[in-house]
Amino acid sequence: MTELHHRTTEVLLSSPAGKLEALLELPVHEPKYASAAVICHPHPLYGGSMHSKVVFTASRAFLDLGIPTLRFNFRGVGRSSGRYDRGIGELDDVRAAINYMAGKYKRILIAGHSFGAWAGMKAGCEDPRVQILIGIGMPADFADMSFLMDCPKPRLFIHGTLDELIPIEKIGGLYSAIPEPKKLTRIEGADHFFTGKLDAVSETMRHLIEEYLPLSGLRNLGIMPQ
Repeated sequence: MTELHHRTTEVLLSSPAGKLEALLELPVHEPKYASAAVICHPHPLYGGSMHSKVVFTASRAFLDLGIPTLRFNFRGVGRSSGRYDRGIGELDDVRAAINYMAGKYKRILIAGHSFGAWAGMKAGCEDPRVQILIGIGMPADFADMSFLMDCPKPRLFIHGTLDELIPIEKIGGLYSAIPEPKKLTRIEGADHFFTGKLDAVSETMRHLIEEYLPLSGLRNLGIMPQ
C-alpha cells in the first residue's frame, strides 16, 4: 500500500463568474510553514486545467514540504462557471483563490504555469498577503509585464531551455529588466510543457521554496484557526 502524504478535498470558490471548481490539498504531517500555495493552470482555451501535469507537479512539490495547496479551474474550465474572459476575469479568479486560502493561512505563495504564471504573478503582486511568486514557463510576450518592475516580492522563474513557445531568450530579456529580488532557473532540454523533465521542475521548486520562504519570516508562525 502506498503511503498517503496528503489528503484532497473538493471545494467551490466564489468568484464574480460564479463558482470555481477547486481542489484543496493538505499534507498529512504537521505543516512546516505558516503558509499555503495557490497554483494557476495554463491557458483555458488550449487545454489548460488544474489537472495539467506541471500544475500537478507544482502542487506535489509544495506538499512534500508540508505546504497546503489550492488548485482551481479558471472560469469556463471543467465545472467552473462562466467563460474565458481574455485574462481580465481570470485575474478575479486568482483573487478568489487567494481570498479562500487567506481565510485559512497567514501567508500565501503563488505558482503558475504559462498563462497561469502571468495571471498568478499579476494578481499576486497586487495582494499584500502574497509573499512569493513562482512563474513556470512564464509567457514573457503574452501581455504587459510592467507590473513586475515595481513588485518588491521575490519573483522566481523556471524555464525550459528548449521552450518552443516562449524561447529562453525572451524570458532572459524580461528577467534582466526587472529588479531584485528575483531568480531564474533554467531546466536544460525542457520544452514549454517540461516533457520528461517534471522531476527537475519538482526539485527546482523545492529548492526555491526552501531558499526563499524562510527569508520571508514565515517559518514557525502557526496556522490561523479554520
